[in-house]
Amino acid sequence: MKQFPLLAAAACTIAVSLWSAPAQAQFAKPADAIKYRQAALTLMASHFGRMQPVIKGQAPYDAEQIKANVKLLNTLAELPWAGFGPGTEGGEARPEVWSDAAGFQQKRDALKDNLAKLQVAADSGDLDKVRAAFGGVGSSCKSCHDSYREKK
Repeated sequence: MKQFPLLAAAACTIAVSLWSAPAQAQFAKPADAIKYRQAALTLMASHFGRMQPVIKGQAPYDAEQIKANVKLLNTLAELPWAGFGPGTEGGEARPEVWSDAAGFQQKRDALKDNLAKLQVAADSGDLDKVRAAFGGVGSSCKSCHDSYREKK
C-alpha cells in the first residue's frame, strides 16, 4: 500500500505528458502556426461581420442570432493566440508582436474585455447596448491591427 501514492503519481505524470504531447506537436512547422492563427482570425472576422448589418439597421434585429454569434466569438477569440508562439514570425503579423509582447498582450486583453461587454449587452436583448458594445470590440480589433498587422 505504501507504493500506491507513488504509482498513482507516476500514472498521473505519464497521463499528463501523453495528453499534452499533441498540443506541443500542434505546429510541426512555423507555417502551420501562421495558417492556424490566420484561419482563427478569419472566422472571428466572419462572425463579427455577420452582425454588422443588424448594427447598422440594414437587417432586422434577432436577439437570439446576435447572442449565438457573440457566444461563438468568445470561443473563437481564445484560439488564434496559440499560433503566435516563438519562432512563428511571419504571415501578416508585424515583428512588434514578438518585440512588444506586453503591448500585444494588452491588446488581446482589451479584446477579451470588450467581448465580455458585448456578451452582457447581447444577453440583455437591448439593441442600443449591443451597438455600443459592438463598437468597443471593433475598436479593439482595429487597434491591434493598426499596431501589429502588416498593412495590405
